[in-house]
Amino acid sequence: MHLSVHHLRDFYYRSALGRATQRVLRQQVQAFWPTTDGQTVAGFGFAVPLLRPYLEKSRRVIGLMPAPQGVMAWPQGLPNASVLCEETMWPIDTGHIDRLIVMHGLESSEQPSALLDECWRVLGPGGRALFIVPNRSGLWARSDLTPFGYGRPYSLGQLQSQLTSHQFMIEHHSAALYGPPSSRRFWMQTAMIWEQMGASVSAMIAGGVVLVEVSKRVQASNGTPVLERMRRPLNVLVPKPAAKPVLPRKVQCQNRE
Repeated sequence: MHLSVHHLRDFYYRSALGRATQRVLRQQVQAFWPTTDGQTVAGFGFAVPLLRPYLEKSRRVIGLMPAPQGVMAWPQGLPNASVLCEETMWPIDTGHIDRLIVMHGLESSEQPSALLDECWRVLGPGGRALFIVPNRSGLWARSDLTPFGYGRPYSLGQLQSQLTSHQFMIEHHSAALYGPPSSRRFWMQTAMIWEQMGASVSAMIAGGVVLVEVSKRVQASNGTPVLERMRRPLNVLVPKPAAKPVLPRKVQCQNRE
C-alpha cells in the first residue's frame, strides 16, 4: 500500500513531527555517507527529504517516485530532479548509481523481490544502497500518525535475509527514532536526547526504523568448490566403445578367398 505523495509531503514538510523526523534521519544518513562528491545519488519511494544535503557537490541527484504514490516537483526553488517511474522499471541505465536511498518504497511495494532486483541493477561497481524501513518491534510501526505506520514492517533479521538473497552484501546497520511518534511539545523538544540515549540500548528493540547499508555483490562467493560424483551411475549413461560392424555372409566368404 503506497501512501499518496501529498500525504508524505504534508508530513515531512508541513508538520512539526515530520520536520523533526526528517532532521533525525538526515543525521543518520550523513553518518553513513558524509560526502558524495562527484557521485550520482538517487532515492526511491519518498527519499527526497534526505537527499537535499547532497545536491551541492554530487554529480547528479535523482528522486524516483513510484507511480502508485504519485510525484511532486523537487527540490523547491531549483530545477526539477524528481521523476515518476514504475516500481520495477526505472529510467536509469544499468550500473549508473553510486549511492541509493530507499525509504517508503520497500515496505509498501507489492513486488518487493522485483524491486530489489531493480535496485541491484542500477547500482554500479562499488555502489552502496541504504534501506530505511519501519521496525517491526518499534512504536512507529504501530501508529498511523506517521508514514512508517503503513506497509510491511521488518525486523533486522528479516530485512538482512531478504537483501542477501538478492546478491547484496550487508555492510552496516543502525536504528533511529527512539522517541514515541508524538507531536506533543515535550517529546518534540527532547527528540535529540532520545536519539543520543538510543545508542546505549538495544537499537533493534527501541528504534522506530531500521537502517541497513549494503553493497552490490558482483564476485563469486569465496569457498572451496564441492565436486559431486555419482557413486553408482546407470549403465545406460556410461559410454561404451563402438561395436565392430557386422558384414553380410557373402562379403565374409569373399574376404576368406
